Amino acid sequence: MAESQITESPVSESDVPTPLEMRARRESTIRQRHLPRVRTVLRFILFLGVLAIVHHYYSLTSFQRVQANDLQRQVHELTAQVEQLNQEQGMSAIVLNRYRNSIGYIYGVYRVGFANQRPALRATASGTGFLVGDGLVVTNRHVAEPWYGDSEAKALIDRGASAQLESLIVFFPGFPKPVNLSPASVSTTSDLAILRAGKSDLIRGLPVLPLAKAASSPGAPVTVIGYPMGIAGMVAKSPTKVYERLADRHKDIGAASELAALSLIRPSVTYGHLGDVVGDKLIYDAPTAHGDSGGPVLNAKGEVIGVNFAYLNGFSAATLGVSVESLRPLLQEVQRGR
Repeated sequence: MAESQITESPVSESDVPTPLEMRARRESTIRQRHLPRVRTVLRFILFLGVLAIVHHYYSLTSFQRVQANDLQRQVHELTAQVEQLNQEQGMSAIVLNRYRNSIGYIYGVYRVGFANQRPALRATASGTGFLVGDGLVVTNRHVAEPWYGDSEAKALIDRGASAQLESLIVFFPGFPKPVNLSPASVSTTSDLAILRAGKSDLIRGLPVLPLAKAASSPGAPVTVIGYPMGIAGMVAKSPTKVYERLADRHKDIGAASELAALSLIRPSVTYGHLGDVVGDKLIYDAPTAHGDSGGPVLNAKGEVIGVNFAYLNGFSAATLGVSVESLRPLLQEVQRGR
């Protein structure tokens, strides 16, 4: 049996790796060893990128939802404001129809003079008054006592003259004849007065204007009712034929009587907003004029928050009224004394 021989293949120089090959093999081994880690890092980076995209999407969607919610809120607020404005305008019409006939035009004649002498001053006065109780009419002190605030009358009174009313009457809308007025209480601290109407049976059925519990806050709407320019203002609003007949008699009590007989004693209404409240003084921008003194200043509910008493020439946003807070104790005093 022949012996088997193992023959070794000779090693050629080409089978011996060169240094460059050995380096490449090492780098390949390193790459193979770190490849899973690289893949893991790449997957993590990709995951973070996906999270960032999702977060951006939902953030944008949330922002859009916030914008949509803000827009809806603004629309709701504007709708509510429009509805409130419509209600206020509707309320003003209701108030005017309900209380128009309880707001009258006051006309008076007074004189100032010395004893046993002819009057040194004789003048007329006019204004507005409104019912607050059974036969009780609120107005300004300078309407109830027309010499109050009259510089010429004051100069005479300071020299010892005395002032006296010759007549003081009120025309209520719908009544052909006026009603006599007499003082019930006159304030010594503010431009307010309460008068008592005679023959109160004639006006007993007229509604009394309600007093607000407190003055409104600045910015609130107000309505002022009165007789701007007195007889002249009512004549100007009258039919053409009446106007042509009475145009030159704007200070004549006879003209007021003719207007009453024709049911043309009609108050005017102006609207505005309360600008400020300083003490017992209200400042608002509802336009007024001579003859509006003593007219009611009403809130949106038709309640009296003040009594109109003055305006500043040349500045339409400064009409002045006395707060209802000053009227209430004066009224209580009169009602207790009845």
